[in-house]
Order: sequence, then C-alpha cells, then structure tokens
Amino acid sequence: LLAAVGGSLLLTQYGLFLRGPVQARQHFNTDALLSVFEKLLALALVVLLLLGKGLTMSAYIGARLAAAAFTAVLFLGLLKRLFGQLPHRWPRRGPAGQLLRGSLPFAFIALLYGINERVDMVLLERLSSAQEAGYYAAAYRWLDAVMMYAWTILPLFFARFAHALGRPRELRQLLWFGQRVVAVPLLFAVAFVLFRGEMLFWQFSRSTGPELARMVRCSQLLFLNVLVHAFFAIYSTLLTSTRHQKVVSWLIAFSIALNLTLNLLLLPRYGAVAAAANTLVSVIVVSLSYVWLVARRTQVAVPWRILARLALAFGLLCGLWYALRTGLSLSWWLETGLMALAFIPLLFGTGLVSWRELRRLLPR
Repeated sequence: LLAAVGGSLLLTQYGLFLRGPVQARQHFNTDALLSVFEKLLALALVVLLLLGKGLTMSAYIGARLAAAAFTAVLFLGLLKRLFGQLPHRWPRRGPAGQLLRGSLPFAFIALLYGINERVDMVLLERLSSAQEAGYYAAAYRWLDAVMMYAWTILPLFFARFAHALGRPRELRQLLWFGQRVVAVPLLFAVAFVLFRGEMLFWQFSRSTGPELARMVRCSQLLFLNVLVHAFFAIYSTLLTSTRHQKVVSWLIAFSIALNLTLNLLLLPRYGAVAAAANTLVSVIVVSLSYVWLVARRTQVAVPWRILARLALAFGLLCGLWYALRTGLSLSWWLETGLMALAFIPLLFGTGLVSWRELRRLLPR
C-alpha cells in the first residue's frame, strides 16, 4: 500500500511537471481544466466504489493510483498535441546541473511548506494529547480545503508575473488585479467561519458540546490565517516569480522556527488553541515581511489603497453579519445567502469592483 501511495504521488508530481509548459505558454484555460481533472476522476472512481459497496483502504489507494496514472498519460498526450513530438534523450550535464541548481530554492520552499503544515499536529500529539491533535486536525482540514482556491489561482499569476519580468507597469497591473481575485472570495469564507463556524462540524454527531466548541475556536483562529493569506499570499508569488525565491525560502524557514518556538512554550498548557494562534502569529510575521520586500526590492508599488478597501469591505461585511445575527434568528443557510447578496454592493461601494472592469471582462 505504501508503494502504491508513493507511486500515485510520483505520478501526480509528474503531471504537475507536464503542466509547466502549458502555463509557460500562457494556456491558462487549458491549465485550469488540467488542474482539477485528476481530482474529478478520483472522485468519480470513489463514488463508483461507494455505489458498489467496495470502498476499502486498498480500493481507495488503487483509485487514486489509477486516476494519477491516467492523468499523467493524458497530460503527456496533450503536450504532444500542443507542442509536437517530445524528444526522448538524456539532457547534457551542464544544462541539467544549471536547471537543478536553479530549482533548489523552489524545492526548499516546497519542503518548508510541507514541514510547516504537519509539524503542529505532531507536536500537539507529543506535547499535549492525541485528543487536542484531533481537534486541531478537524479544523485544519477546512483550512486546507478553502486554501485550495488560493493555491489554484496563485500559480496562474506566478506564470504571468514571470512572463512580465522587467516590465514594472505590467507587473503592477497584474498585482493590483490579482490582489482582488485572490482576496474577495476568501474574505467571505472567513466571515462565514467567524460567525457560523459550528456549521463546519455538522457531521461530528458523537462529539460533545465542549469538544465542538474547541474545534470551532480552532477553526476561527485558523481562518484568520486565511484572512492574512487573502491579503498577502500573492506577494510571495510575486517575489518567487521575479528571482527573489532565496529570500522567500529563508523567511519561510524563519516563520517555521518561530512557530516551533511558540509551540514548545505554549502547547503543553493551551493545546490546540495555542497551535492555531501560533500559526497565525507566524503567518502574520512572514506575510508582512513579503510586503516589505516587495516595496524594497522590486519596482512594483504596493497597492495600499486596494488593501485598505479590502479591509473596509471585510469590516463592513462582519459588521452587517453581526447585526443580522443579533437582530434576527435566521437559519444558517438563509443568513449566509442574505450576507452573500449584501457582499455584492459592498464590493461595488468600496471600489473593489467596478462596472467598467466587468464590461471589459465580458465577451463581446
């Protein structure tokens, strides 16, 4: 089973590698479809297993492996269709070494992100208890799910930033546009969790009230991380795509060290809540460092007005949601629907969205 899991991960990474030329040629619609194809195929296979009552651990791993293998073959065929016959020869030692050396900072960043995602749960289990680690894991799953939006959008801007390298005006326009594209949906998701976080755990019917309250508090703290990423994650993408990946990797390493230090001090006493709060502190420190680096090392102006408008829109959304919760006792779905409708005029009122921009985006 472990070999099958490793094989599926290798095939998934190979698929990501094959998507690189598609992104580099600016085929973003094709790349968007490719990015979700494997997950949709795996989901379809799992649904078939559920309908046939054959879903077991080994069957699930087999479905993931089959989806990854089929997707890798499909990507390879698509590349041949787009770019012609691909050469099958070993690269020369010089160019291959140069390529590997250039990719090391990116590999280091990926490794650090992986460590940062798992270290809290491991330390929680060792320094506090498995129960506290379970509370944190239940909340962190939702953070992972929501952040998939940002991790899907940001690679598209990575390719666009790299394509516009050396053209500060184009980089600035991309940053100002991407800032809103990344942030706006995440702002609403954060507000929902702050006011209706208990709805994330509707399936935890065997958990007690205090246990659910603990998980909700962890999710609210973790979703403040989402809020910080909504504002500042795109600055990391801008830096790594404009040849500042080394300093980004060192900043991530510093944030992990800070997180570890805070965890060692606070986890034994405060448990899962401390882990969520420590993650928030680390994310705030590294995100503000990204903004400082963009202002100091690039020729791209930080869009302070857009950041202020995003903060204003989020503050108004939370204020309206609080007033609705205290003034009326509505079901969660009706309350969420009303706030989604109210969020639209807030976006126009704060100037984050304009009719002129929408008309430009609509097909003629």
